[in-house]
Formats: sequence, C-alpha cells, structure tokens
Amino acid sequence: MKQRIITGGIGGIGFIAILVIGGGWFATLISLLAIIGYIELLRMAKIKASSIPALLGQIMLILILTSAFVEPSSTFLEQYHLQVLVGVSLLLLTSIVFSKNAFTIEQAGLLFIGLIYIGYGFYFLIETRLELGLQWTFFIILIIWCTDSGAYFTGRRFGKRKLWPTISPNKTIEGAIGGIIFALIVGLIFYWTTKLESLSVLLLVSIIISIIGQLGDLAESAIKRHFHVKDSGRLLPGHGGVLDRFDSILFAFPMVYILQIFM
Repeated sequence: MKQRIITGGIGGIGFIAILVIGGGWFATLISLLAIIGYIELLRMAKIKASSIPALLGQIMLILILTSAFVEPSSTFLEQYHLQVLVGVSLLLLTSIVFSKNAFTIEQAGLLFIGLIYIGYGFYFLIETRLELGLQWTFFIILIIWCTDSGAYFTGRRFGKRKLWPTISPNKTIEGAIGGIIFALIVGLIFYWTTKLESLSVLLLVSIIISIIGQLGDLAESAIKRHFHVKDSGRLLPGHGGVLDRFDSILFAFPMVYILQIFM
C-alpha cells in the first residue's frame, strides 16, 4: 500500500503538471502512454511487439494520435481516420494470408480492437485538452479519479453485494454507487468554484462519466481475466501498467466527444 501511495502521488503530480502545461508536452506524454498501453495488450495476448502485424498496429496508432495536431477541415479529418481504419483492417487480413495462418484472425481482431480502444481513447484525451481546454479535461479526469477512490473506500466499508464477480470479484454494487456519489461531489465543487457549466449539465456529465469510467474498468478487468494476468504491465510499481491506470479514461474521453454532439 505504501508503494502504491508513493507511486500514485508522484505520478499524479507529474501528470497534472504536464496536463497544465498542455500543448505538445501533454500530447507527447499521452502518445507515449498509448504506445506503451498498446504493447501491454500485445504482451498479454502473447503477440511479439516486433512482429510485422504488431508494428503495423503501432504505426497506425501513431497516425491516429498525431492527427490530433492536424487542423484541416473536419471532413478531411473524418476521411483520414476512416482511411486509417480501412487500411489497417485490410493489411491485417493480408497478414493472415502471407503468414499462412501463423498470424490468426483472432490476433488480427485483437490488434484492430486495440487500435480503436487504446488509439481513440487517448486521441480524445488529447483532443479534449486541445479543444475544450484545461478545466474540462481536469474535470473529467478528477471525476474518474474520485469515482475510483469513492468506489474503493465505499466498497470496503459498506460493500456486500457483488457487482460482477465473474469479471472483478472485489467490486460491489455499494462501491459503484459510492463512486457515483463522489463524482457528483466533484460536479458540485466545480459548479461552485468555476461555473464551468450549468449545475444540471455538470451533474449529468458527472453521473455519465462515472458510470462509463466504471464500465471501462470492468472491460479492462475482463481482458486481463481472459488472458489470465493480474496486471497489464509493470510500469507503475503498486499500480500495474498503463492500461491498469487509464482503463476508465479510455472509455470516458470518447464519451466526452459523443456528449458534445448532443450539447
């Protein structure tokens, strides 16, 4: 626990500092984290990161992330992303042919899903910082962190009914509700201190992001359980890997993009 607190404190302070700086520094950090997270997924699936299909996935991941810096018309950007996804799917399927099924359809599917899951999760984190600014980005991240802490402490104190035991045995319904309550507190604090949006909008966003974040946590737990691993990696002592720490964020920031469509 001591190691976990020390790592979390140092890592959290460093992350917030670069988040405040923003710009290229933040985008570079997030891009590095995305590449590490993608390699963690490959390792869990026992796919060599140096294999041609894996390198292809990493190149496409970089293309998706760097497109956050591009400022052409939205139409071009949408076409660009579509071209990347169509291109990588065709190349992965072609890799199955040339490898004579040594590289399987299941592995191709994992590389592609990982590209969407990790690539666009981190892409929308960068986009939110660049387009919506520091306050909104920090607000979403704080919701995720407080949901995680609230669910943990509430679950330990009041947890009795298991939330999804086949996926994550330690999570409880009471903990999940506690996480949402903590997220609502964040929404109230931001309304009182920043007037970032109306109270109703901030509370609604707090609830949605809290729920989506917890789903992201469960999704990553399901992936680890499938591959029979405890942690996605060892980058952060006491915390596991990048995917272990950013699983909720990878679900939350694409939802921020979706919410903008309706707001």
